Amino acid sequence: MANNLTSDTVAFSVNGTPVMVSARHPHLLSALRDELDITSPKDGCSPSGQCGCCTVLVDGKAVVSCQQPLTKISGAEITTLEGFAVDERKRFASAFAACGGLQCGFCIPGIVVRAKAQIDKKGAALKSTDMARHLGAHLCRCTGYVKILEAIDAVAKNNIPVRQQCGGIGSRGTKYEADELALGDRGYVDDIRLPGMLHAALHLTNHARADIVTIDTSAAAAHPGVVAVHTADDIPGELRVGIIHKDWPVMIPVGGRTSYAGDVLAIVVANDRIAAREAAELVQVTYKPLRPITDAAAAINDSEVAVWGTDDNVLSTSSYSRGDVDAAIANSTHVVTETFKTQRIEHAFLEPESTLAVPSVRNGRRHLHVYSGGQGIWDDRNDIARVLGVDNESITVELVTNGGAFGGKEDMSNQAHAALAAWLLDKPVKCTLSREESLRIHAKRHPITMTYEAACDTEGRLSALRVRAIGDSGAYASVGMKVLERMAGHASGPYEVPNIDVQAVAARTNNPVCGAFRGFGANQAQFAMEGVLDRLAERVGITGWEIRKRNVIKPGRVWGPGQIMDDGCLGAEICLDAVKDAYDAAHAAGKAVGVGLGLKNSGLGNGFKEVTRAVVRFNSSGDIEVRHGWTEMGQGINTVALQVAVEELGVDPGRVRVIVDTTRELGLGQTTGSRGTLMGAGAVRAACLTARAEDCAPDVDHMGEYRVDWTTKLGEPGVENPTIHSTFGYAAQLVIADRETGKIERVLAAHDVGRAVNPTLCEGQIEGSVHMGLGYALTEDFPSDPQTGFPTNMTLRSLGILRAKDVPVIDVILVESPQPNSPYGIKGVGEIGLVPTAGAVAAALHEVDGQWRNQLPMRAASDAGDAD
Repeated sequence: MANNLTSDTVAFSVNGTPVMVSARHPHLLSALRDELDITSPKDGCSPSGQCGCCTVLVDGKAVVSCQQPLTKISGAEITTLEGFAVDERKRFASAFAACGGLQCGFCIPGIVVRAKAQIDKKGAALKSTDMARHLGAHLCRCTGYVKILEAIDAVAKNNIPVRQQCGGIGSRGTKYEADELALGDRGYVDDIRLPGMLHAALHLTNHARADIVTIDTSAAAAHPGVVAVHTADDIPGELRVGIIHKDWPVMIPVGGRTSYAGDVLAIVVANDRIAAREAAELVQVTYKPLRPITDAAAAINDSEVAVWGTDDNVLSTSSYSRGDVDAAIANSTHVVTETFKTQRIEHAFLEPESTLAVPSVRNGRRHLHVYSGGQGIWDDRNDIARVLGVDNESITVELVTNGGAFGGKEDMSNQAHAALAAWLLDKPVKCTLSREESLRIHAKRHPITMTYEAACDTEGRLSALRVRAIGDSGAYASVGMKVLERMAGHASGPYEVPNIDVQAVAARTNNPVCGAFRGFGANQAQFAMEGVLDRLAERVGITGWEIRKRNVIKPGRVWGPGQIMDDGCLGAEICLDAVKDAYDAAHAAGKAVGVGLGLKNSGLGNGFKEVTRAVVRFNSSGDIEVRHGWTEMGQGINTVALQVAVEELGVDPGRVRVIVDTTRELGLGQTTGSRGTLMGAGAVRAACLTARAEDCAPDVDHMGEYRVDWTTKLGEPGVENPTIHSTFGYAAQLVIADRETGKIERVLAAHDVGRAVNPTLCEGQIEGSVHMGLGYALTEDFPSDPQTGFPTNMTLRSLGILRAKDVPVIDVILVESPQPNSPYGIKGVGEIGLVPTAGAVAAALHEVDGQWRNQLPMRAASDAGDAD
């Protein structure tokens, strides 16, 4: 080993080629990615080694490379996916594509390396249960592991399914870019390399609430390799950004005040990532610490304002009422009152946020091209332009499909910082967050405390519901007011309640910011609603399934805030009926069983004018561009766009290239609210119809538009029956547990998607969301210290995410009950998958031990598996 190591360099072999790298690298992953430009190993959490994305072979053994100091691998043979034999690469890519074993794809290269190591050892004898245990070192946030294990089994047994090419609507074609994603060849933002590119690192606050007295950047600026250090004083335009309210400072200036643990005080730009990170720690800040306001209920009446630049601690209040709740409760046979508490949750997308900004000159004017993985590139563009003090035309934001988001990449994280540094220095600048920085900066799922008072008659038919809720929205607005609005609107679940009174308050605190997260308030509300429904069923003497059957919403009936439901709601009862036989059979077998029923809107609704456009362009070169305005983050919107083009144009899918950037004005708002498939399909279909009407003329932008502009704001005065949302998805989930151990053995998920554009991708979305829902119900948590406002779970393992070995059997039933007036009858599937889960888990555990659950998570987080 000594012959391969000097004080300055380390020698080893990569994919059969001898290499020598700088000894400065903190671990093998850094050397592979940042010096050798080998990018199939992904950096999801370095140096903690808890996601598995950077797994490589070291002398034939699968190893997490961010845990390997260079001294340990000196003289070793390193094999990455780039070095696999061509036929082996093809087998893995084909299996993962055919089985639907990938979504965002960020975790898959590491999993493929681990799978190869096990297949080399055991061949066709490798069992899926054993492979699930070996995946203990790996996280996948998208798939629920079901189709990953199917793909690995197919490779092990050399029984790879025949791949289907993408056809039209309803076909099970392989995911767009599936091969490239499986092999790590389709780059993410942090995989982009440019000549002369600089690296930025951020200096974050040490206090959640403190006045900034001084910022001394001299030591950081003097550090070797540092090019510049920027503070708020260097911002030429607006200081604050935000999706709805412009209240989120890009950096806190001297004389300003921090409001949460993710506030940025300085940007350090250096020649390489190591120098930037080292220097960022050298920024010296003088603080005047203040009392953090961390109790949401108390914050509402606190005499001090939690967030710098705001007037009070109430972000929003959403309320509505129908009928006479007091009289209905007084005349009801059974009344249940319960307070439910849900926890803050971290998205844990596997790709930390990364942005690359590249300056240039176009038509004699300065221009900035920004590569972003955000969920709303038009919002990114507009806010970056405001920060730089330039017009929107000076900025182009290009989407680089990201490694997972789930709502956590709606707000800008480091886009403005990278753009500012690149603009000021006139050089390309990349800023990639560490996992710890990501955990501190981006918005989380809201913890909400909800008091429910529900009443029914002797037959179990609901008569009244009163709800009072307070959500901790953290410091900045993000979309917190909309989450609590959505929670209020969905408070009664998919049931008919004749008398209802709901109020939901979003409070500002100095805790982590909370915003969009898959389910967007519906999860919290329906955990509570399902809970009171099961308590009422027990009092009436009927089953949980039966009370849902008696109260499920039907067409022509009034739901929640007063909306008269259309035939789209037929799916709720169909889903409930779909799990009935399994419900009865599980009970007959002596199992503990819980059932949950949920609904989740698709689209923004609430009076928002939703407009999206798409472009189809037939290039003279023979390829067909399909441009849309939605972020691909694993859910498959690019595949949907491709399938719509094939459906409407009858073209070879191999000719289609999907592009998302801001060179055309196509987008409006975020890829959120399960609306990407619904509205994206509508816009691409409209563009295809335009192209057909123009004989598919070449080298022309054929534009189409889809809009939903007929909804009504929640609580709109004088509107008795508002249409809050245009579209809903529905789902019934059955959770089956062992009565002796309480272990969950199986989840049966019946989901009404309206129309399954791609059934394989739909199933994968549901399996992944059930996995996320189980974690939400049982083990996941992201608490903050009430004394400091800082989060306390700062590693991926501490979050309590279920690993592959902990996931029960998940079976999916796809229901297609079309939504009237939506393209192809589509309803959406991205969020509904975890809305009923927690309620169903709580009911099953009640049958185990007789205890009602009213707080999440229901169990303490446990280790989610160990690496082999």
